[in-house]
Amino acid sequence: MDAIIKPIEKMKPFFDKVARNKYLKAIKDGFISSMPIILFSSIFLLIAYVPNVFGFYWSKEIETIIMKPYNYSMGILAIAVAATTTKHFTDTLNREMPANNQINSISTTICAICGFLILSSDALEGGFASEFMGSKGLLTAFMTAFVVGGIYKFCIKRNITIKMPEQVPPNLSQTFKDVIPFAFSMIIIWLFDYLFRMATGICFAKGVIQVFQPLFSAADGYVGLALIYGAMSLFWFIGVHGPSIVEPAISAALVLNMSTNLAAVQAGQHADKVLTLGAQYFVVCLGGTGATLVICLMFAFLAKSKELKAIGKASSIPVLFNVNEPFLFGAPIVLNPVFFVPFIFAPIANVWLFKIFVDVFNMDGFIYTLPWTTPGPLGIILGCGIKLLPVIFLVIVLVMDFVIYYPFFKVYDNQKLEEEKNNHFEVKEDDSVEVDGKVLDSKKILVLCAGGGTSGLLANALTKGAKEEGIPLVTAAGSYGAHLDIMGDYDLVILAPQVASYYEDLKKDADRMGVKCIACEGKQYIDLTRNPKGALEFVFKIMGE
Repeated sequence: MDAIIKPIEKMKPFFDKVARNKYLKAIKDGFISSMPIILFSSIFLLIAYVPNVFGFYWSKEIETIIMKPYNYSMGILAIAVAATTTKHFTDTLNREMPANNQINSISTTICAICGFLILSSDALEGGFASEFMGSKGLLTAFMTAFVVGGIYKFCIKRNITIKMPEQVPPNLSQTFKDVIPFAFSMIIIWLFDYLFRMATGICFAKGVIQVFQPLFSAADGYVGLALIYGAMSLFWFIGVHGPSIVEPAISAALVLNMSTNLAAVQAGQHADKVLTLGAQYFVVCLGGTGATLVICLMFAFLAKSKELKAIGKASSIPVLFNVNEPFLFGAPIVLNPVFFVPFIFAPIANVWLFKIFVDVFNMDGFIYTLPWTTPGPLGIILGCGIKLLPVIFLVIVLVMDFVIYYPFFKVYDNQKLEEEKNNHFEVKEDDSVEVDGKVLDSKKILVLCAGGGTSGLLANALTKGAKEEGIPLVTAAGSYGAHLDIMGDYDLVILAPQVASYYEDLKKDADRMGVKCIACEGKQYIDLTRNPKGALEFVFKIMGE
């Protein structure tokens, strides 16, 4: 097993580099920033159509009223994504630009929205068509963001701008500075749109979907699903945040397929798409990446090893809500040869079983998008429409995960049990230091992870530790990618281990803003989340330097 794992581990720097790719990162951050739209709109879907399961149907008038917030939020998802992706892409480009010659992210965002509308909308009497402003336009939104950002960088870097005298106020000068890059971007997009429509007779957004549709179909097959989610688990196994690499490539398909499933159900047809956000959140990642819900409960209730039992009990609640980093780094699962096979295979087996239920037994795929922190079992039942088949699937998938993980769990449990017998295992505390409250008085600490879940564990530990010591410490948790506009208000930024690969980029931003930052290792981070006093001492050592 080591012969397999060690070569993969050596490739970790390469995978970290891929995760930091500015295009993939912009897609991921832009998509995450727009997730409130998807989650908010899904509430109204649930209100409108879940009662149908119990034989209750709203009148058409009431249904129209209920669905209006959905249509007016999800209906412009692509516009929002074009804006958020452009904003994050511009922030990344600015790290490569001189501090006194930055790209205006507001200008690029506005330009991207205008450019996206040109590429995705057909003119109608009194306005323009909205067919591709929702999930169908996501691919075009991403492309528009990169084109606009690239043109702006080209112009600003070479000072191809309108320069105003020094006497002109900076805000007014910035307006004139943006005129030429904005104009170049719009003219290039307009000309491209004209030529594309002349050649094909359709708008660019529709053409992109037609080109990528075969890939989306292939990704929804058994081989495609195995490659996608096997890769996601593999990256996580070596300590790289898998979704950061994999999800940007499939994000458009995940949302588009959800919309397709919903439209099918509304038309009285079978929702047959498997590659969806819901399937990823609650089937593939049942308990987090690696489908770790069952194995975590095994640790808590079946382990003979005191260490594993303690880890399982401490991690069970977070894992139930799909936050499994405490378990991944605490067990550890990451880079643990014993769990290499089940960690990779369990998510694949889960999604294959789900596809069998969809294709063979005609179970509807995911229709509704729920927050990713919804407990996995509940997410499966609610997301697929509260029917009998999802319940049966849930029971079978839990049993299957138990069968997959159990032999490897027993091997690891026996290993740990033997170690404890031979070594008289006990938890040793690191040398503590006396915390000077004056150093931390009113200091602000920001903890960042991928989705805001794991970061909350350390933020809460710091809050508890500070309260016990009577220190007015301010702590907050957030997700990397949505941090740039707020991190300047903090004194220290801590990176959770799954986003530690972004430390170099964070350091550039932190140095520019005069903010301290540090990245934690896996076990170190998990230990801190469980030790409020130790977390406070950790922060004190950094702030006291």
